[in-house]
Amino acid sequence: MAGKFVISLDYELMWGVRDKRTIESYGVNIENVPKVIDHLLFYFKKYNVKGTFAIVGFLFARTKQELKKYFPEIRPNYVDHNLSPYLGYIDSLSEENFRIYHSAIDCINKIKRCKEHEICTHTFSHYYCLEKGQNKASFEADIKSALKIAEKEGINIKSIVFPRNQDNSDYSQILLKNNISVFRGNEKSWFYSSVNEDDETLVRRIMRLIDTYINISGHHCYSNLELRNNGINNLPSSRFLRPYNPSLKMFETLRLRRIKRSMTYAAKNGLIYHLWWHPHNYGSHLQQNFSFLNKILEHYEKLNKDYNFKSCTMSSAVGI
Repeated sequence: MAGKFVISLDYELMWGVRDKRTIESYGVNIENVPKVIDHLLFYFKKYNVKGTFAIVGFLFARTKQELKKYFPEIRPNYVDHNLSPYLGYIDSLSEENFRIYHSAIDCINKIKRCKEHEICTHTFSHYYCLEKGQNKASFEADIKSALKIAEKEGINIKSIVFPRNQDNSDYSQILLKNNISVFRGNEKSWFYSSVNEDDETLVRRIMRLIDTYINISGHHCYSNLELRNNGINNLPSSRFLRPYNPSLKMFETLRLRRIKRSMTYAAKNGLIYHLWWHPHNYGSHLQQNFSFLNKILEHYEKLNKDYNFKSCTMSSAVGI
């Protein structure tokens, strides 16, 4: 069986970082995302690569007024109120700030016109499935709003990427009930496992950083037989594609080698390799980031010719 190459992108703009960063500190990265999307679509077309764009439902709204029409009646009651965008954040935004940093409908339509790519959900509100205070009822209400706002653009959602990789197995049946049957899980290592913000540690972050350059946790490649879990397909991550960091540029060769070796392992053994990142990660150092991505896609092209390594969306990778 031919191996499969999956790329998923967590498309969230400020909704994904608003509890940690501000427009003043991170706005340039967000402003450059439309340019990043154009570059991604160019390179994906050049190398015949299919992408899965996991989009926060809020980004489908053109205005704050339109967004509020899709608000769920039940909303997450996080213990940490800063995690909720509903508690003052949305009302604090000017329409201009909303349009530039919190809406992406023009880019979404560009992606939609490229029929080979998949649009899936990153939940409606960038929902945190492991944080204290939220529950099944608020999660299901959030998912229904995500499906509804995508539906208005003629988009049928089959897959999900959980914000901050907080996948919650208790919610599998809710997803299946709403016709979502694929999610991106985490690498099988203790320092990649799903945790909430309180349980994230410096040691885990350091281990993940080291693993970016040196293989200390394995290739994280998977067969289709490993995917089914509680009736839903888990398509785990293989590698987060970290953005270029000038202070770590001396290790770029190691970072590339780590990815290429695992891709080759997947291609030779008929396994799945799943690469992911956020478009806003590329909002700085565009030239260096896309030069690095180009080398990865060149390697994919070679593996496609030598081993029939196939590019797939998340849903097509599991035969949906």
